[in-house]
Amino acid sequence: MKEDVLHLKAPGNWINDPNGFIYYKGEYHLFFQHFPYGPRWGTMHWGHAVSRDLVHWKHLGIALFPTKAYDRNGVFSGSALEREGKLCLYYSAVRYLEEQEEDVHHARKGMTETSQAMITSEDGYHFDNWADKRQIIPVIRDEEKGSAPDTRDPKVWQEAGEYFMILGSTLRQQEGRAVFYRSRDGENWEYAAQLRAPEFGNMLECPDLFSVGGQRVFLGSPMGVAQDGLEYSANAMCWLADWEPQDCAMKLLSRGSYVDYGLDLYAPQTNLDREGRRVMIAWMRMPKPAETPEGEAPWIGMMCLPRVVEVKEGKICFGVHPEVEKCFVPVKEPQPQKDIFRLRTALKEGESLNLGGYRIWREDGAVRTDRSQVFEGIKGYRTRFSTPKIQGHCRLDIFVEPHLIEIFVNEGEYVVSNIVYGRKPFAEGLEGKAAEWYCLENGQINA
Repeated sequence: MKEDVLHLKAPGNWINDPNGFIYYKGEYHLFFQHFPYGPRWGTMHWGHAVSRDLVHWKHLGIALFPTKAYDRNGVFSGSALEREGKLCLYYSAVRYLEEQEEDVHHARKGMTETSQAMITSEDGYHFDNWADKRQIIPVIRDEEKGSAPDTRDPKVWQEAGEYFMILGSTLRQQEGRAVFYRSRDGENWEYAAQLRAPEFGNMLECPDLFSVGGQRVFLGSPMGVAQDGLEYSANAMCWLADWEPQDCAMKLLSRGSYVDYGLDLYAPQTNLDREGRRVMIAWMRMPKPAETPEGEAPWIGMMCLPRVVEVKEGKICFGVHPEVEKCFVPVKEPQPQKDIFRLRTALKEGESLNLGGYRIWREDGAVRTDRSQVFEGIKGYRTRFSTPKIQGHCRLDIFVEPHLIEIFVNEGEYVVSNIVYGRKPFAEGLEGKAAEWYCLENGQINA
């Protein structure tokens, strides 16, 4: 089976959202939306990979695929929960009301309906897609409770002796909303509450609600929030929140912020790692397949580095996970000729770096990036990005690999991650600057 280091990538063809992210029986399991027949979106399956350290991932093939009338056109995104020692996967089941005549992997004019389903595994490795699936929430027909075509992405957790589920939805394609269900046994569910908010765009996807240090944090991916006419009008955002299990009523306590200011990141999902830290992984959207050697299968889509979610002085931060740091060793000389390397430095107002055509600089207090030189020929996508203004010092921890550059500002105060193509292996703008270089420890990766 294929193995990945640092970033889990499509094993071939297409991947998007991370699903069922969980630490279970001594291993991290990460499932993901997968179209196994080509490097494009289509009928969704769940791919499956496992890791012991969040860094070295082993692909296990397809775990879930359509088998039922209610999921015949897609096993859409969802989450995982350990219950009585078993691994329970919850997902959105999609059925097309009418297929496109020339492409059965797409619905005609968005004519779909979505329900919620689950499947249980004794060991987290084996899934009986015929015998062990169960539809747990039928298609919602009451528009006040949810949208029949567009209520999806169940995130399930246990708290206060009950099970809770949050779903993303829309009200008449105009206002995004988070919908809550509750259950005594994790299988039989009843509607509980919902929150509509202008910040949820016209449709909310991939909701995630959890506690960090006693503070509730809400992650979601609202659609239609960017109105600049470019691709990726939907973006991952985060809020401080208040939520109580008694009535499932949620309030947003802060204005929404981007999870990642590179705006390629989408559909984040979190779980607790073995040390009890809240860790997040998300999909990095790619506009075209990666360059691959002749004879290798094309692939498109990858995951970001695992990130620890913390609340510091009322601000939600996303710092690189300690397991990633263990993979890198300091070197005396710069290593920009490597395919994968790490650079730590500071950036003052007016200073800039050039990483093989990818520019980073500080202007008006913000960290800004420009990928236009390593994104040539790709039209309709953003090429310039910026964090909010940063007060005081500005330390950068930069991770570089052939198709992704991730910049952690002040240990995760802000993050800027960008997909790139054609990066040249050199760096400029470091003369006279204090900088620390790191490379992967021997044996960490098969080049």
